Amino acid sequence: MFRRLFLTYLLLVVATVGLLGLLTYERAEEVFHDLMRQVALAIVLVVLGAVAAAYVLARAFTRPLGELREGARKLAEGDLGHKIRVAGSSEHAELAETFNAMSGRLASTFRLLEHDREQLRAILSGMAEGVIAIDASRHVLFANDRAGRLLEFDATKAVNQKLCDVTRLAAFHAVVEKGLARTDPHREEFDVSGPAPRHLSVYVSRFPGHGMPGAVVVIGDMTDVRLAERMRQDFVANASHELKTPLAVIKSSVEALIEGAADDPEARAGFLEQVLREADRLAALIKDMLSLSKIESGALRLEPRAVALGKAITDCVERHHPRADAKTLTMVEKPPSDVPADVPAWADPDALRQVMDNLVDNAIKYTPNGGRITVRWGATGDTVSFEVEDTGIGIPDADVNRVFERFYRVDKARGREQGSTGLGLSIVKHLVQAMRGQVRVNSMLGKGTTFRVTLPRAGSA
Repeated sequence: MFRRLFLTYLLLVVATVGLLGLLTYERAEEVFHDLMRQVALAIVLVVLGAVAAAYVLARAFTRPLGELREGARKLAEGDLGHKIRVAGSSEHAELAETFNAMSGRLASTFRLLEHDREQLRAILSGMAEGVIAIDASRHVLFANDRAGRLLEFDATKAVNQKLCDVTRLAAFHAVVEKGLARTDPHREEFDVSGPAPRHLSVYVSRFPGHGMPGAVVVIGDMTDVRLAERMRQDFVANASHELKTPLAVIKSSVEALIEGAADDPEARAGFLEQVLREADRLAALIKDMLSLSKIESGALRLEPRAVALGKAITDCVERHHPRADAKTLTMVEKPPSDVPADVPAWADPDALRQVMDNLVDNAIKYTPNGGRITVRWGATGDTVSFEVEDTGIGIPDADVNRVFERFYRVDKARGREQGSTGLGLSIVKHLVQAMRGQVRVNSMLGKGTTFRVTLPRAGSA
């Protein structure tokens, strides 16, 4: 631009001076030679002045355009806060103001987009589900931390990598390919084997429209949901089985009485005893099921307070002495020698009573005649504890960790014969945990079993 303007001005000046020189030359023959020299000198001075004037004029016109060009270059490079300062004509100043206004609007738009982007990233990063966005060539556009934990990869290094290089989980890639091959969203679940087996759910949805090929993949961990579902199914199946057995005995006894056994006093008494026994068993089972349901649903409202542990144990032993005596069992209480008798536990009195009754009841059921049951207690630091030890049949090592499961019995036939519902220890575990305590079991097959319950000490809870 500068060169073109300068050459234009210079051409005009040279043409003017040339014309003047021509006229002067035609008249030179009519004047003296010294006048010719003066005119020639004047022409040289005029040419030099014209050149200088052309340079100054061209420079003054093109300088604002250069500043505008430099400002536009910085704007294109991302310097959206750059302001163009032009000292020139009103047209140049107006053009500079237009550039500055455009730069301000672009800066505001980009700040808003960056804010929305960071907000979206924060939302996706805080999701419980894993989220991965991929393009048509299976390159990762985005991956949150949860996706990295579920599929075992580093989410911060996954962007721009091929999905097959990020995770090698074949089942996951199969689901993604199915989703990309379809126009509607695709959802599928699969199991992941390993030291900690998991059940994952993958939802694949392609980006809408044709301008952005690719898809968003949402991964959810369904392990706990499926476990809860299996537990519910097992609970329903076990409860149905437990309810069916006493009902079958009651039904058969009533049928026998209807068919004529009622006329025989001895037979009638036997069948009625069976009906009463199974009815009591049904009542106990339903009561335990309702209690467990109430505890697990959080509907049970415990009211913990200071409870004298020694007195609670003495009362429990007295309640169960008649049953122990009926089996010629020796049941003793062993208070500690170094702890005050009234040391308080921080517990709900009714829940503590139910825990003790269940543990002592179990000990009586599974200890052969002539055996021994010992209830001891003590306190250490911020906790109190008590133990129920028996010399019963014991628990095999393979079953020790499962005795707190609902309806689990080591010997199912013996458990039903003893009138066990299979829910007592599960209730014990949930009640102790609700009181911020712990329950443990130690057993040797044929030697006996010891249950130990630890609770907070009143004043330290």
